[in-house]
Amino acid sequence: MISAQDFKKEVFRCAEEIVVKPKEVHLRNMNTKWASCSNKGRLSFSSSLLNEAPDFRTKVIVHELLHIKYPTHGKMFKTLFISYLRRQGIDCSLKDFNLSHR
Repeated sequence: MISAQDFKKEVFRCAEEIVVKPKEVHLRNMNTKWASCSNKGRLSFSSSLLNEAPDFRTKVIVHELLHIKYPTHGKMFKTLFISYLRRQGIDCSLKDFNLSHR
């Protein structure tokens, strides 16, 4: 398990690498989603992510951070998502594009 503070550090570290700036980062109880991104750049993550594997957490974090620049799962979103994860040595597939929902 990772602490909430360490999780938020992970989010901001990834944000720097992706070159986006989330306005706020929140951890909440979320029953149907892993995360969400508002159109104002506020990120909300399920507190359940603290118990998930590091690679899965990274996929969810990157997914939401990319939504700050690319609100839909278009070609650029998918290309950057796959590229970032592969540089981190993380496998990904098409199912990873719908990580917001559980």
